[in-house]
Amino acid sequence: MAFASSSVICQNRALSSSVVSTPAVLRRRCYSRLQSQHLLRCNRRSNIGMDVASVPATNASSVVAKTALSDAHVQSQSFSPAPGSGWSDFAKNVSGEWDGYGADFSSGGTPIELPESVVPDAYREWEVKVFDWQTQCPTLAEAEHTSFMYKTIKLLPTVGCEADAATRYSIDERNVGNGANDEVTAFAYQRSGCYVAVWPADGGGAYKLLELEHCLLNPQDRESRVRVVQVVRVEGARLVLQNIRVFCEQWYGPYRNGEQLGGCAIQDSAFASTAALKASEVVGTWQGPVSVAHFDGSQINAVQELLADNVQRSTRIESDLKVLPKQLWCSLRESKESGDTCCEVGWLFDQGHAITSRCIFSSTARLKEISIANDTPA
Repeated sequence: MAFASSSVICQNRALSSSVVSTPAVLRRRCYSRLQSQHLLRCNRRSNIGMDVASVPATNASSVVAKTALSDAHVQSQSFSPAPGSGWSDFAKNVSGEWDGYGADFSSGGTPIELPESVVPDAYREWEVKVFDWQTQCPTLAEAEHTSFMYKTIKLLPTVGCEADAATRYSIDERNVGNGANDEVTAFAYQRSGCYVAVWPADGGGAYKLLELEHCLLNPQDRESRVRVVQVVRVEGARLVLQNIRVFCEQWYGPYRNGEQLGGCAIQDSAFASTAALKASEVVGTWQGPVSVAHFDGSQINAVQELLADNVQRSTRIESDLKVLPKQLWCSLRESKESGDTCCEVGWLFDQGHAITSRCIFSSTARLKEISIANDTPA
């Protein structure tokens, strides 16, 4: 019989996963490290940038990326040589070592197991299903000019708390505004450290693939964030959700290019097999301040800051939602009236309080709008 739970095998530089802790080999814990986690998380950001929780909702500034998405093609854009007024704050709040866990989900929200080739024998012997990667995400934005990069580093799973056990499985580096290394099609940033990015992707076979990355900061805790990536296929003028990737991360310290892992100092844990959000908690009509950017395909600046734009009012129905663990959801729905497609990610970070991010595509698969909103029930 296979097991899957959210018990975590702590490790200093190792990957942890959704596992059952019954077998003795899986019961090891890093209690001494956990007791000193606040000492390990040094250089906390008490003086960095803007505290999201202190920003009045009516002044929330959000972010947007601009791009011209042709019917089935993602076209490159040129970047503004000068950063927007909020870029400096964004750079301070987004930069640093973000450590945590990541998992892949099907288009329906079902967690996907890690490849058997990377799972230690101890897990296989006890028929433990492993869903989560332990991850590092060193991130750096230059305050003086529009330059941004990060690396998503996946670590091979290990058993126990071996200090030197971590081995990097893969490194995925992304760049914005770095000349020849530019890969982004559209990038939207917010002073708080939130951003939305549209990346071209490989692996779609006959179809183009897009990765819509929604990075949302907890408005009540600027050291906690989620990154939800919607991988979508562009089938002519139609967008289809192919799969979902989720990263739950904690800010561990200033940028060090991934040289040190937070390990057991990280307050989060493996999450893929934990309970999903209850759709009833977010359905119905919600509203709140929103920051929006509009464009018509002629936009030549792919990096944009969103500015406040009144109040957003929206209605969600359960059948549209792909509910995920960690109080997250996403959806991809097409309007029967306009033909537009809305790709949404949401995070219910507190009861009755959500932060949502949307990418709106036209009936010809052109990116029209990106928005970030803070919602409460209407």
